[in-house]
Amino acid sequence: MSKKLIIAEKPSVAADIARALGGFTKHDDYFESEDFVLSSAVGHLLELACPEEFEVKRGKWSFAHLPVIPPHFALKPIEKTESRLKVLNKLIKRKDVEGLVNACDAGREGELIFNYIAQNAKSGKPVQRLWLQSMTQGAIRDGFARLRPGREMEGLGDAAVCRSESDWLVGINGTRAMTAFNSKTGGFHLTTVGRVQTPTLAIVVEREKKIREFKPRDYWEVEAEFSAKAGSYKGKWFDEAFKGKNEDEHARADRLWEVARAEAIRAATLGKPGEVTEESKPETRLSPGLFDLTTLQREANARFGFSAKTTLSLAQALYEKHKVLTYPRTDSRCLPEDYLPTVKETLAVLTGQGAGKGHDEVLLSRYSPFAHQILARNWVLPNKRIFNNAKISDHFAIIPTPQAPKSLNEMEQKLYDFVVRRFLSVFFPAAEFLVTTRITRVEGHPFKTEGKVLVNPGWLAVHGKEGQEGDEGNLVAVEPKEKVKTDEVTVKANATKPPPRYSEATLLSAMEGAGKMVDDEELKAAMAGRGLGTPATRAQIIENLLGEQYMLREGRELIPTAKAFSLMTLLNGLGINELTQPELTGDWEWKLGRIEKGEFTRDEFMREIAEMTRHMVERAKQYEADTIPGDFGVLEAPCPKCGGQIRETYKKFQCGSCDYALWKIVAGRQYEPAEIETLLTEKQVGPLTGFRNKMGRSFAAAIKLNDDLQPEFDFGQDKAGEDGDAEEVDFSGQESLGKCPKCAANVFEHGTSYVCEKSVGPSKTCDFRSGKIILQQPIDALQMKKLLTDGKTDLLKEFVSNRTRRKFSAYLVAQGGKVGFEFEKKVAKTKAPAKKKTET
Repeated sequence: MSKKLIIAEKPSVAADIARALGGFTKHDDYFESEDFVLSSAVGHLLELACPEEFEVKRGKWSFAHLPVIPPHFALKPIEKTESRLKVLNKLIKRKDVEGLVNACDAGREGELIFNYIAQNAKSGKPVQRLWLQSMTQGAIRDGFARLRPGREMEGLGDAAVCRSESDWLVGINGTRAMTAFNSKTGGFHLTTVGRVQTPTLAIVVEREKKIREFKPRDYWEVEAEFSAKAGSYKGKWFDEAFKGKNEDEHARADRLWEVARAEAIRAATLGKPGEVTEESKPETRLSPGLFDLTTLQREANARFGFSAKTTLSLAQALYEKHKVLTYPRTDSRCLPEDYLPTVKETLAVLTGQGAGKGHDEVLLSRYSPFAHQILARNWVLPNKRIFNNAKISDHFAIIPTPQAPKSLNEMEQKLYDFVVRRFLSVFFPAAEFLVTTRITRVEGHPFKTEGKVLVNPGWLAVHGKEGQEGDEGNLVAVEPKEKVKTDEVTVKANATKPPPRYSEATLLSAMEGAGKMVDDEELKAAMAGRGLGTPATRAQIIENLLGEQYMLREGRELIPTAKAFSLMTLLNGLGINELTQPELTGDWEWKLGRIEKGEFTRDEFMREIAEMTRHMVERAKQYEADTIPGDFGVLEAPCPKCGGQIRETYKKFQCGSCDYALWKIVAGRQYEPAEIETLLTEKQVGPLTGFRNKMGRSFAAAIKLNDDLQPEFDFGQDKAGEDGDAEEVDFSGQESLGKCPKCAANVFEHGTSYVCEKSVGPSKTCDFRSGKIILQQPIDALQMKKLLTDGKTDLLKEFVSNRTRRKFSAYLVAQGGKVGFEFEKKVAKTKAPAKKKTET
């Protein structure tokens, strides 16, 4: 009897299909019934490879062998899943199998997985397509009743193969061309590029440039403390005429750019009576939507510090091994409209009833009251915010399954709990607040105070925030027409801050929203909802950039390396801008979409990709390292060897008249032209931060020119005063920074430190010295003056702990003749008594 072979993308889907259709007997690697044989892949089983006759091995990577554009591609098995491929090949070739059913995921990648399997098996058997948006038993049966002819998916299949082959061509040729270019001067300098990887890196580099170029501006805020009959409260001065940021992105209603004006407000209001007006109005806040993978990765990074890769790995284990979460590699935050019965089934399990033996009763007890409440009050209703077929592509949102959790480890339990609480909260009512805005007017100057009280927790109860007030808490009452007294007015000095570095959470958001950076409206529309990469690949893209040393992870910050800046300089100089901007992805997505609809052909698309590949390689062939165009200038300082002119190039600062040159990148740090100017003029520069040792640990050092005019590190371990015949140091030409906290002599800058004048030379009688960089925080001369004069610096925010590698803020203080830390005091907020729970 003839049968059809059903190939699903994952074993769990195959098991779901077997249950839905019924009548199957399970064998080792497949199921079989009277009408069907059923098995699955485990994701991608095959990958593209260049045919042997066209391949060039790594050792021969050179422009002579580029570009590599084979007339056809070979497929090679992925080693770790090769055994599964052999099983499918054997089943496809069974004589009683007359046709195939593609039950891989409904989307471009699912089509690619199946097509490669069929191509590898050289199968000419007819194909039908199962297209599912939902994995409920009823939806699966309905899908089999409406199998689509394979030819209907030809456009989707062509688009999938085009995406795969074009990524290969751009990645392989781009990487080999840039590697060949950077290896011209000797060695093998692997320089990887890719359609998604490189624009992602460009986003991080651009942010770092803004941070480096940022010039802080001082501003002042005025805060007052008022006393009323019922108690005291604080308020902050603000400009009632403020119309928004307009052209100044740093403008705020409560910022003053002149200290004199801030002091004038203080003088005018201190001790004076104030008149109070206030307005209270209700505010509601809906729960956040369900998780897609990117949102889950982003929020798990912010909440737990999990990397994107870790979150994906945990979610995959909860899906595949424990079967307690739905498929995680999704870009949808909604559920199918026919999923209400399954949601109710899942809620019933979360109540703990009917969960089966051996489940985690303690874990389920956390959710039971909320699941009971949702079911009892019939809160699972059709709602386009939750159930919406129009907002589902290949997969739906990540939610718990009707499978009770068992034996989850600590990290799995954290992520499971995170998803379950988000799932429960979307069915609860909105949280309700009462927001009070109080204006206290003193001598015509307005001060604003805001209070926020949680009236009805709604969905916040699921997250343990029941009955709590907002961050601002309750305000002390002020009677009608009561005059309050201005007890204290403080002028607070501050400075604008550069944009923050990307964390994995914020970089995932930037990748997801990369389409917003595209100017062309048609391309922007093509990228809508897509961004750079897919939810399934973004974590790996970030890991690849870290693995290739384009970025470093410090705490939660992602910091681009000198190698990253160098790559951007190279690509921009060569005019290969398509690799640094998301427009390439936008253009591809637009054309791939047209291929899916039959409006553009696979041959046309691949011809364009081949042409782009040739252009990329030809541009790299045209230049040498010292001829790459860029924003390079000529130094004012002459060559110390011959007096000639020194010009900046892609890799060096090179004299045009002799062979004297200085490398731009040393110990993972790139020198700025101004730093080289100082080095050549004064024979030393620094100390400078940002160098990296071979273990990847950062360090700071000054740089000095030695007797051969070559730069070398100076770590400040000068021998002045260490031995008896050291020479006296002449400080007569310098201004003293203040008095030594140990012996009251003068303190001066000396090398990489601030030193007491009596701590150097043969007549050394004091040992006070303090580094210009402490735990990676530069200490400038102004801060040292404050330390010596006032006993304390300003609050410094860039210290990095040697033990934990985390940043912290502290004041430097003079303590017993030494420099120590004083940490910012955290003022505990006084909370009003919690209100009684309001029934929902």
